Amino acid sequence: MRHGRYPLIVSFLLPPLVLYGIFVLSPYLQAFQISTTDWLGYSAQADPVGMANFRTLLHDGYVWNALKNNAILLALVPVLTIALGLFFATMLTMGGRKGRAGVSGVRGTSVYRLVYFFPQVLSVVIIALLWKEIYHPNSGLLNGALRALGLPAPTWLGDPRFAFWCVLAVMVWSNVGFYVVLFGAAMQAIPRDIYEAVLLDGASRAVMLRKITIPLLWDTVQVAWIYLAIAALDGFILVQLMTNGGPNFSSDVIGMRMYDTAFGSETKFGYASAIGVVMFFLTLSVAVLALRAARRDRIEYS
Repeated sequence: MRHGRYPLIVSFLLPPLVLYGIFVLSPYLQAFQISTTDWLGYSAQADPVGMANFRTLLHDGYVWNALKNNAILLALVPVLTIALGLFFATMLTMGGRKGRAGVSGVRGTSVYRLVYFFPQVLSVVIIALLWKEIYHPNSGLLNGALRALGLPAPTWLGDPRFAFWCVLAVMVWSNVGFYVVLFGAAMQAIPRDIYEAVLLDGASRAVMLRKITIPLLWDTVQVAWIYLAIAALDGFILVQLMTNGGPNFSSDVIGMRMYDTAFGSETKFGYASAIGVVMFFLTLSVAVLALRAARRDRIEYS
């Protein structure tokens, strides 16, 4: 501090900024450069090819199929997760009998929150392997229950009609618990007097959710939407461990396509980097569009 405040601040900020530049920004910049070459990943030579990799992308049916699946995930995962998260959070916060200030949660709210949040303490790898066993056609829990009811037991992850939707269901299941807790905490910060006044006017809980809770939680919902949209554009780990993009590329996603292109039999790192650059701009565009589409005046309460 003898030399002033700013040298001290710089001495603390400079090392992490340097590390961030080396290990985060530098790989991004290298990916842009590699995407304009024909580098195979393990060769010493990487000849520039300009925009050839990106032109190839425009006519790659496998990439378009993966993008279609990501678009479906983008359309459904945030909507289903947020809808279920708001529903369960509402039930836990004001779904019980009328109590103080007119609303109260159901009995055992803390236990339910723990159960809903449990998937968050598991790694994505464990979740993928767990559900892969649940979907197992012979020894899986799901087919065992169907057989006990006398219903047909499909080959869930081995059937192109079901594999993608099975992965989507797991993606929603693994994310709902976090947003139940997040929305529940935000709901508890809303003054109970507001709910009491609305209840005195004869409003139902559905009306309270639509007219009071969601507008007051809009900032939280907006953040949830962005995070879930980014997750929907990825989905790589679940897809790789549960289906590996199959059967017949029915559950393929853009992250899986990039991984197979880089580390598969062809090892086209240049082409895979081009896919990564497309993913980067897609994710950035989705985040910006989500922020703009969901932007609205903030509602203040005291």
